Amino acid sequence: MISSPTFLFEPVEGKQPRTARKIHIRRLYDVLELCLHQGDMKRAMRAWTILVRCKEMDWKTMWRTGALMAGTHSPYEGSQAQDRLEYLSAMMRQYAEAREAIFQEFVLLLIKAGQHERALDELELYLPSPPYQDNPVLHLYAGLLCLYLAQPNPENPEHLNRRTLRDAEQYLQRTRQLDPDNTIAIAWLENVRYTLRLSPQFAIC
Repeated sequence: MISSPTFLFEPVEGKQPRTARKIHIRRLYDVLELCLHQGDMKRAMRAWTILVRCKEMDWKTMWRTGALMAGTHSPYEGSQAQDRLEYLSAMMRQYAEAREAIFQEFVLLLIKAGQHERALDELELYLPSPPYQDNPVLHLYAGLLCLYLAQPNPENPEHLNRRTLRDAEQYLQRTRQLDPDNTIAIAWLENVRYTLRLSPQFAIC
């Protein structure tokens, strides 16, 4: 009796493959995941380009892997981030079932890329509508971005932006309403309120 093949990672389809083709796909999936864990992006890309062409693979559900693959061949870090942002933006339109999670990753990537104002603009656009309005993580991102952008800058070292601080307070308060045990929101909300009370020592704009 031939024993069932073993694999390194969880089944893509959630069950054991029964045909030679599906076993080959599972092996290739193992290769992809192993290469990603080892940082071998060149081989991972080869496996990915084959897998996404297989009808058995629902590549949309693997959007996180696709985001890692996007920008792999870009020579500069900035262009890699841009390629991944474009990929995530396209996936939001094509994979509605995961749009909220994709948008959350999109905003986080903007923050990592240093595009803080754009990240806040995107949040302000989406947060008033469902399902985003009930996502505590997105409100937390918005609150922390407002807090960051309200800080004094080299051109105006003694100016705090009161309006942006108030926005930060509102976003952080909303985070607490949605997630009462969120320690980050609790700590920063207290910090914002303390800063607003202490603000007379600054020139507030």
